[in-house]
Amino acid sequence: MTDAPQTEFEIFLVTLPGLEDLLFAEVCEQGFRKPKVISGGVLIQGGWKDVWRANLVLRGASKVLARIGEFRAMHLAQLDKRARAFPWGDFIAPGHRIKVEVSTNKKSEIYHGGAAEQRIETAIHEEFGARIASSIETTDVLIKVRIARNLVILSLETSGTALHKRGHKLALGKAPLRETIAAMTLRACGYKRTEPLLDPMCGSGTFPIEAAEIAANKMAGRDRSFAFEHLVSYDADAVQAMKDGWFTREPTPHFYGSDREKQVIAHAKDNAKRAGVEAACHFEMKPVSQIAPPEGPPGLVMVNPPYGTRIGNKNELFSLYQNFGEVMRARFSGWRVGMVTTEQSLAEATKLPWKTPSAPIPHGGLKIKIYQTDAL
Repeated sequence: MTDAPQTEFEIFLVTLPGLEDLLFAEVCEQGFRKPKVISGGVLIQGGWKDVWRANLVLRGASKVLARIGEFRAMHLAQLDKRARAFPWGDFIAPGHRIKVEVSTNKKSEIYHGGAAEQRIETAIHEEFGARIASSIETTDVLIKVRIARNLVILSLETSGTALHKRGHKLALGKAPLRETIAAMTLRACGYKRTEPLLDPMCGSGTFPIEAAEIAANKMAGRDRSFAFEHLVSYDADAVQAMKDGWFTREPTPHFYGSDREKQVIAHAKDNAKRAGVEAACHFEMKPVSQIAPPEGPPGLVMVNPPYGTRIGNKNELFSLYQNFGEVMRARFSGWRVGMVTTEQSLAEATKLPWKTPSAPIPHGGLKIKIYQTDAL
């Protein structure tokens, strides 16, 4: 049996399929050690400070899992015995409400995930005094267990609520884009911190707000709580020092959003204020047909237009995309355009010179792709 690592261990940064390479680029940029792309995310090597920092600063990760140990188990009795011998007290305090989630594969002798969950939860409860969380209770510590080829891999879910929930966007539009997808879309489209950004279908303001935060170098998770705060390893003073020592700047470019609904614009303004970037963001009510480039150098137009399988009037939707493309070609010379949508036919309706789109990314039960142009 492998002892739980004390100083260095694998940390799995989870992201949506299709975003792994973009997250890898961000992870390298932030200086995390030994990054490696695997299916569903990026593996790094580090300690608890790296876990805290990953949760606080990464914009493309949706969860951070700390791999705390592993052992072999050929059957449930062996799983029970080795789960009882594992040093859970290094991570979990007595009285903490725990939940175990197990995934298995056909190449393991243990194939019943529910039975494995029950054995591990009971072992932790009886040996270390943790409480097994009921279905209606909030879980303090979620333990993710993967059994593959009879190897039991133990991880702690250190994020809690998914990391796209930054704590600022309380007012949502009709089809909000997750902040994690928005951040990686901006990265894919080559967004530069020093250029302006305009979103003519801004909804709740996700793209302008995310771009403004990136330009200001704000910590993504600065205003939210995390599951790692319930772990024995948590050092509140060290995490606060990490926040206090983080360098931010006043963003020099400005970020523009417009939409045709008054209430939506009000929501976007409220969200920007909660994020602390209201001075850099300008939102106004206007249809796509009335948008024009702001004064100053060109930048990036970034848009998440309506799409989906339950569209009432598809002709109206194609008309919107055509109108958007006409405005871009007529008024936005020198600007780059980025867009997320589900159907190539919608992208083609704009008649913009799109480069090869990204791999499909799951979003809201659909598959979206990132489209982008060079400077028009």
